[in-house]
Amino acid sequence: MASTCAQLCLRGTGPLYSKTVSSTWQYYTRVQQRIKVTRAPTKVISGSSIRGNHTTATTLTRLRWKQQICFYSDSAAKYLTTEAKEGTNTQELSRTNVGAHKTLLSTRDAALTTENNHISLADLDPVAQPSALEEISDEEAISISVPSAIPPVSTTLRDYVDKSETLSKLVQLGVNLWKLEQRPNVGSMLLRLNFNTDVAPRLLFLKDIGVEDSRFGYIISHNPFILTESLENLQARVNYLKSKNFSSETVASMVSRAPYLLNFSVKRLDNRLGFYQQQLNLSANNTRNIVARLPRLLCGSLEPVKENLKVCEIELGFKRNEIQHIVLAVPKLLTANKRKLTEIFDFIHNTMKVPHHLITKFPQVLNSKHLRLRERHLFLEYLGKAQYDPTLPNYITLDRLVSLPDETFCTELALATLEDFYLFQKTL
Repeated sequence: MASTCAQLCLRGTGPLYSKTVSSTWQYYTRVQQRIKVTRAPTKVISGSSIRGNHTTATTLTRLRWKQQICFYSDSAAKYLTTEAKEGTNTQELSRTNVGAHKTLLSTRDAALTTENNHISLADLDPVAQPSALEEISDEEAISISVPSAIPPVSTTLRDYVDKSETLSKLVQLGVNLWKLEQRPNVGSMLLRLNFNTDVAPRLLFLKDIGVEDSRFGYIISHNPFILTESLENLQARVNYLKSKNFSSETVASMVSRAPYLLNFSVKRLDNRLGFYQQQLNLSANNTRNIVARLPRLLCGSLEPVKENLKVCEIELGFKRNEIQHIVLAVPKLLTANKRKLTEIFDFIHNTMKVPHHLITKFPQVLNSKHLRLRERHLFLEYLGKAQYDPTLPNYITLDRLVSLPDETFCTELALATLEDFYLFQKTL
């Protein structure tokens, strides 16, 4: 019982200052000594009662314990009240503890419940809440952080589509965001754009020059940087192309098929047109023709073009006028893979024994698939029909050799069944 009372005393005065804690410990020592003094007669009385009447002894013992508890409760209340007067900082806390001890130490159950006693929230100072109508300084307004609904960091644009109007509208236009997010800094650029002020005006511009709505997604997927170009620069480049006698329909078609076309300055576009005209000795009309058919010639690097021109002239042995004719027929050869170009020419010229002038007459053969050309030539050679000289009977033109579908090739050129051709392919 003494230890329980001591714990109650310590818990009740725990938040006090160090002086109060020291005084409480001294008081607890005096109370313990007094309890020890009162226990001695209890033992004697209890001992004598046991010899006489057991019931009377039990009753007296209970009375003694009740007296001790009441004595301790009264003494603790008086002591705590006296200690509370010594400091104004602990006045309210001491009164709360005195009231708690008077109520909770009256019975044994009250003593056990005291362990869960806490300081009342009413005694705490209320937290000052700023008013919504209170004026604040500019510095305080800047320091206020508003949580953003957009995730601060992500590895994919998918997490931002539902939160960003720009991204959601781009998805509706058919833009492939999964391609754009793989390119450095493109994702963050798109998130910074405002659809109404940045994206919509560019889309309206493309529509005004004749680009179809269905091509918007393709253009932005390949060239998202067109959304950051100023409308003045875009209009200036369109005006330049029209000044070079490109029609409005041709300009719209070129922009649709070469999304980066309007990202280049007028000076660069002019230099590219001059390069092809001088290198191939083309007229202005022929230059417009090959550029309109392959507008990416104005966008890509000139190094592959220069290299292919040297390959055609030095390695393949074509004359300059033959190269000019081949390029006018198949402009794609200017940007073709060098290894593929030399491989096809080697098979046509050295295996099939086709001279340069026939290849120049049918330049599409240089743009065909090597495997397709090889299978059909070997099948005709197996049948004895591989005849490519126009001066001999059963002449087979190179364009029909590579352009006809398999069924037509078998019935018209090979004079065989399609099943025979498929069986022959398995032997290769």
